Amino acid sequence: MKVKFIKSAPTIKEAIEPNFVEVALLGRSNVGKSSFLNTFTNQKIAKVSQTPGKTKLINFFEVEDEGKKYVLVDLPGFGYAKVSKSMLKDWGKNLDEFLKNRFNIKLFIHLRDARHPDLDIDNNVDEYLKSFMRKDQQLLTVFTKIDKLKQSELAKLKQKYPDALFVSNLKKRGIDQVRKKINEILWGEYDKDSKTDS
Repeated sequence: MKVKFIKSAPTIKEAIEPNFVEVALLGRSNVGKSSFLNTFTNQKIAKVSQTPGKTKLINFFEVEDEGKKYVLVDLPGFGYAKVSKSMLKDWGKNLDEFLKNRFNIKLFIHLRDARHPDLDIDNNVDEYLKSFMRKDQQLLTVFTKIDKLKQSELAKLKQKYPDALFVSNLKKRGIDQVRKKINEILWGEYDKDSKTDS
């Protein structure tokens, strides 16, 4: 896999031209999105911060995997802690506009914290995305920080969310499965029932 940073954009107006299929990455603040990005791409492309909601821009990365190219769109974390209401309103407006109008987004990846799997904020995001998703778009739930769970807790989570994927950035578990699932959804190249790691 080759990954190249393209651009950071404060609004949809500064976004790159929609020349490639795009995968949008969403997650609430402190879900480990930057760590996931670094593990997923196998390079340090995102700054890991102790301050939740640090990413305030829409970041575009060109990904080449198995000879096919797509753009990974890293979106600002939602549920920000230390930002002004006016900034929060502006971000919300920009993101809403971007997600609804960006026609070449084929996949939304929603990162959720395995330790807090049923937060209202995450459930609301899922409902929000499903309210405008087209037939040619899909939503993939990925639970992070599974290394923090006991085996019994993880088993219950997998039972409750059978279509989700489960990763540990720390132990690099489940990352290959996410890569394969993305390729399967975008290009239809992988068997949906194949699971190589857990």
